Amino acid sequence: MAQAIVGQQVSVAAAAAIWGRLQAAGLDREATLREADDDSLRAAGLSRPKARYLEGIAAAGLDWQGLRDLPDDEAMARLVALPGIGVWTAEIYLKFALGRRDVFAAGDLALQEAARGMYGLSERPGPAALRALAEPWAPWRAVAAAGLWAYYRWAKGRRGIS
Repeated sequence: MAQAIVGQQVSVAAAAAIWGRLQAAGLDREATLREADDDSLRAAGLSRPKARYLEGIAAAGLDWQGLRDLPDDEAMARLVALPGIGVWTAEIYLKFALGRRDVFAAGDLALQEAARGMYGLSERPGPAALRALAEPWAPWRAVAAAGLWAYYRWAKGRRGIS
């Protein structure tokens, strides 16, 4: 989850650099984040809000392993109740960390842009429009997202997500 927070609203390259500095400082685990001070987190490249989010999430004591046994909607509800975790972050976590096959981060700009290009749309679809477009792909929307990210990488020459 910490890696998803780091990746919010920054480029893939910036997220990777910040995550690398957190790892080098040993600040990539819940226990070390609970003990970290703001200066250490800021020195690694985190904004003040992201540092607060990571500290709050680490202190929340969420049963991360227990999320695996919950249905998608319940796991989402537990995640978005934590500081700094919105729908996009929760969906990314469910897809990548828990391997859920039918989550779709419709708020992801790379997915929106890929759909615009693939479907020849005049404008990038917003989250609601992209969710509607993705509905027929159930129960494999996470797989469809991987395809859209691959298309984005090919069409734009850069990664949309790590």
